[in-house]
Amino acid sequence: MTKTSTPYEAYRARPRAAWASDFSPKAVRAIGILEILGALGLVLPQATGIYPLITPLAAAGLAALLALAGLVLHRRGELGPALPYVGTLLVLAIVVAIGRLAATA
Repeated sequence: MTKTSTPYEAYRARPRAAWASDFSPKAVRAIGILEILGALGLVLPQATGIYPLITPLAAAGLAALLALAGLVLHRRGELGPALPYVGTLLVLAIVVAIGRLAATA
């Protein structure tokens, strides 16, 4: 939510958001919107039973977003400290994508 609701300069000044300096304000906002849509796509279809195929697609989208985040962090030399978080979320997103896709097939 902070990527979409915080002004760009204020978000960029946050200690763990130095990566945002490499992106335009619109790109940072777009990343935040994609994260929100991915989270909603993980939860709502399973909770409501409506279009359950959206869940593995959302998980795959989040996995792609996390893989790209890992590349950005690697390029900036910041991957080491962030790897446990990014790596864990990436593995979880992949597990959900595969598990839910198998469950809907």
